[in-house]
Amino acid sequence: MDEHAGPGELLWEPPSGRAADSRLRGFMDWLAAREGIDLPDHAALHAWSVEHLDRFWAAVWDHFAVRASAPGDAVLTDDAMPGARWFPGARLNWAEHMLRHADAAPGDPALLAYGEEPGEPSALTWAELRDQSAALAAHLRSVGVQPGDRVAAYLPNVPQAVVAVLAAASVGATWACCSPDFGTDGAISRLQQLEPVVLLTGDGYHWNGRILDRRDVAVEIRDALPTVREVVYVDYAFPGELPPAGLGEATPWETVIADPPAEPAYEQVPFEHPLWVLFSSGTTGIPKGLVQGHGGILLEHLKWMGLYGDARAGDRIFVYTSTGWMMWNALLGGLLHGSTLVLFEGSPTHPDADTLWRVAAESRARIMMLGAGLIQATMKSGIEPAAAHDFSALATIGVTGSPLPTEGYRWVYAHVSPDVRLDSLSGGTDVCTAFVGGNELLPVRAGEISGILAGVAAAAWSADGEPLVDEVGELVVTRPMPSMPVSFWNDPDGARYRDAYFDTWPGVWRHGDWVTVTSHGSVVIHGRSDATLNRQGVRMGSGEFYDVLEALPEVAESLVVGVELPDAGYHLPLFVVPAPGATVDVDRLRRLIREELSPRHVPDEVVVAPGVPHTLSGKRLEVPVKRLYQGVALEQACNLGTIDDPDLMRWYADRAAAFRAASQLE
Repeated sequence: MDEHAGPGELLWEPPSGRAADSRLRGFMDWLAAREGIDLPDHAALHAWSVEHLDRFWAAVWDHFAVRASAPGDAVLTDDAMPGARWFPGARLNWAEHMLRHADAAPGDPALLAYGEEPGEPSALTWAELRDQSAALAAHLRSVGVQPGDRVAAYLPNVPQAVVAVLAAASVGATWACCSPDFGTDGAISRLQQLEPVVLLTGDGYHWNGRILDRRDVAVEIRDALPTVREVVYVDYAFPGELPPAGLGEATPWETVIADPPAEPAYEQVPFEHPLWVLFSSGTTGIPKGLVQGHGGILLEHLKWMGLYGDARAGDRIFVYTSTGWMMWNALLGGLLHGSTLVLFEGSPTHPDADTLWRVAAESRARIMMLGAGLIQATMKSGIEPAAAHDFSALATIGVTGSPLPTEGYRWVYAHVSPDVRLDSLSGGTDVCTAFVGGNELLPVRAGEISGILAGVAAAAWSADGEPLVDEVGELVVTRPMPSMPVSFWNDPDGARYRDAYFDTWPGVWRHGDWVTVTSHGSVVIHGRSDATLNRQGVRMGSGEFYDVLEALPEVAESLVVGVELPDAGYHLPLFVVPAPGATVDVDRLRRLIREELSPRHVPDEVVVAPGVPHTLSGKRLEVPVKRLYQGVALEQACNLGTIDDPDLMRWYADRAAAFRAASQLE
């Protein structure tokens, strides 16, 4: 393979045997026979699925044998957005489906838990996962938890968190979790909205070879949640130590899982019954609570993880995530297919950038998913995973969180495996899945996402609401998806929900990404449309800059924003973080941007920065930095409790203030 292949260069094609044996091809053949239609390729499936939404999702329901105590009266009534109703009258339980495999293979591992240091993982079998979640569900019922009550958690990515979400769902309670890398304010601003009746909290987590004690934070969170009447304490980081007195009469984890009932009990709830609340990043205000339902998440993850991930019973799926990122919730979908979840708790770069690749190899993961930034970090480190590890079990590497630069595609095929399917995908917390991604039937091209997923009526639209091909536009979804939020939390009239997605085009979901849908069906994500650079009437994507700059060995990371100024002025600052031990030649960067992109892309200033601030899920904070340059105060531009390094944001605030003073904008 040419390591210097350009954008759009073909890097991988599915071998005929792999495509023919895929779950997606099997579903398409089954569907074609069921419906009496011809489905020669994925494009045909996608076109049929969005034209016949009700028949497509009925087929997913039947193909994966969804169990429902009441089947419902229809598939979809009123496909307007918002307001579409899926499977009205149906009653089911997400957790019941998650644990179906325990009957088939009770002694097989359901969870494998790894940490930063090499060693054997701890394991939980399917029978243990079923029994522990049933025991915790029984405990929740014993303290009066009812369907619709909220169960909150402050836990790292450990087996106890998986047990707990299954238990909460079994009771019909609504789950919400914050990772312990959230500080006090970040966790309270989320969980306090929900008025939970139960809090499950850990004592700390591991990071960069250290144990970070969060017991004091747990007490502060408990104090801020007056509705909590039961605390379950997980002594994970400091095993054997008693819970802090400030938690009150906390029940130890080992106590609540000690006595499972003879048979699990699964509360049968309506299709749209709240399963969990996921939260927006909250970088610019109080985080929005996105309520997603049992049935919508069940169907979407049957489709996405089964047909697009090709997950199967016995597979091992490794996703690097924390419990505070939607990818943790998405990872859980592997249990629907009998796959083993590989959990990792700790820093992805300790003791070095090889850590995640070691875990993928040691666990014999067939599917691995990680953020684009972690691939770039490995590239910069000089580590070559294929030289140290056996990746013969690895079939798919999913990449999300931000667009993967073209150079990242090349690196994976040169330094991990030429045989993997690199699945660059994009979706959102909003739907807990992907809108666009790859599959076992489509090729992989450098810098491109392979296509739009079945059941997703996505397109790129112009400002006039016209579909675009081979041109940049707004990512829109024109027909509903089952996993779209049932509602926003504390939004009784739906006003915040409508404003978030439907203010530009009523009835059409505007996601906020700037994309190109190509004439051969692939998709290129250019960045957030609210962070779009528009200079002299020419729109530029921040991803274009990152693709060029972060291919350079001397550049660790970069950030670019465009700031509209009074009197039609415009300022384009570029922030560059040098790689360790490297020096950045600013003049060279300017020349490179001019040559590789265009003269209009050349920044007004290139600033060597100490770092780039991110959300806790790893996304660059372009919009908050832009707002600082527009004169917004730091406390209004972002919520420091949701940022990986608040001191970095203070540095950017000082830089923005100096620019405004020098430009006499104050």
